[in-house]
Amino acid sequence: MSEDIRKLSSLERVELAARTLGLDISIKRMEQSTRTAEEAAKAAGCAVGQIVKSLVFVNADTQALTLLLVSGAHNADTAYIAAAYGVRLKRADIDRVRDQTGFAIGGVAPIGHLVDLPVFMDESLLAYDQVWCAAGRPDSIFSCNPTTLAEKIAAKVIRIKAS
Repeated sequence: MSEDIRKLSSLERVELAARTLGLDISIKRMEQSTRTAEEAAKAAGCAVGQIVKSLVFVNADTQALTLLLVSGAHNADTAYIAAAYGVRLKRADIDRVRDQTGFAIGGVAPIGHLVDLPVFMDESLLAYDQVWCAAGRPDSIFSCNPTTLAEKIAAKVIRIKAS
């Protein structure tokens, strides 16, 4: 991104990132909250599984922030992820999340972060033709094809919970 992205609003950063990545999105500002997966699904009129939760963790080995894109129907099993993929994750401090991504919890988008983050995506999201993601605010969402999103952001698609 060529512009000074720190000067942009969170919605503007998401829009700029989408254009830069070649993602055709339309951000929808809702009258109700989209902070939780259940609220977002109700606002979007979709299944909870179609909601993309953008969860920011700290990689315990590198101390770098790491983004997990998880279906709204699931919780990330960090013990399973560590055992299966060798990535040990711990909860990130909310101030660090805001400072380094530019987003507050409840509005973290999968794109438009202030820093580059490694991204892992829940394989169950690929079962849908369309998923809904936070757009930088707790009342804003956008839809996209999950396979296209994974390709554009170079997400590593993984199982996020033990079967």
